[in-house]
Amino acid sequence: MTTAIDVRGVTKIYNPESKQPVKALDNVSLTIDDNEFFTLLGPSGCGKTTLLRLIAGFEQVSGGAIMLFDEEIEDLEPNRRPVNTVFQHYALFPHMSVAENVAFGLRRLKKPEAEIEATVDQVLNLVKMKHLGDRRPNQLSGGQQQRVALARALAPSPKVLLLDEPLSALDLKLRQAMREELKQLQKETGITFVFVTHDQEEALAMSDRIAVMSNGEVQQIGGPTDIYEHPINRFVADFIGDTNFLDGEIVEVKDDLVSCRIGSNSMFDAANSGDHRAGDKVTLFLRPEKIRLSSPDQAQGGDSRPGKITSMIYLGNQAAYTVDMGDGIELTAQARPREDGRMPYSSGDEIAVQLSARALRVLAQ
Repeated sequence: MTTAIDVRGVTKIYNPESKQPVKALDNVSLTIDDNEFFTLLGPSGCGKTTLLRLIAGFEQVSGGAIMLFDEEIEDLEPNRRPVNTVFQHYALFPHMSVAENVAFGLRRLKKPEAEIEATVDQVLNLVKMKHLGDRRPNQLSGGQQQRVALARALAPSPKVLLLDEPLSALDLKLRQAMREELKQLQKETGITFVFVTHDQEEALAMSDRIAVMSNGEVQQIGGPTDIYEHPINRFVADFIGDTNFLDGEIVEVKDDLVSCRIGSNSMFDAANSGDHRAGDKVTLFLRPEKIRLSSPDQAQGGDSRPGKITSMIYLGNQAAYTVDMGDGIELTAQARPREDGRMPYSSGDEIAVQLSARALRVLAQ
């Protein structure tokens, strides 16, 4: 596998000579493969956009190195790097037509007019905008403007396309549709996409791999399933999806399971994810969708525990229930509505809660 981008121990400090320097990135290292859809995911201020700007050349590194297809690029001006960027605000030229916007970069590269015309037709067709080539940006919807920005960035055939939260200005339905189109576009072009977002669902739906970032550091890198099912620490587990956390102490280690005491005297078996011993203080995590709720008289299996629903949040296709398990333990669980649309349980209901030991995991850190 060819490496497209190799970030080696990169640090970025803003205002280093001032009394209050800001360390935006702290010794970040990662590699991005050629033809990969790679996402930088994290909350605002975590350093993901800073890293994107360093790759683009809009900022200079304070330490470390960035390699692009085995060439060091820190000293290259942005316009000399084989990368293009799609910004959150599409920055289309309002006085130019769609076709002229797409052709702009090619004309600056002094490409022949025949080649420009052919390329513009090709990329507009790729983003399904060929029929609107004569329109101005103010005559387009937000999703159409997004497609034009993509076409303009793709026209010079960059080796890497950087996307800085490009879907955040769109409404939910359009954002979901554009996710599929972006992923398909990446497959069709074979260009390496580096995508920045704070939206976990967006990252899980689109990415080949994800780097979860916090406070200028990479917390974990992996495929969507790895990140979701096997988070390396509490931050990743909490940031990716909804999670229940149970803090306790390991009482016994048995094969690939551990028995943990939670609260004063509640025992839970969980999948072991590290080299743990009896007496270790640990945190278990459990996804709400992996909890099975049933009426007490319908509970099946030996892993059923009594609980009481204390609140419900209706979410349309499901409800999020808060369940009091006693001993100071509260869990959030999910259940779908019945066929008639009614929710199966209500606040105050006594409930049976079934937990699989394989669904409960010990966080590695």
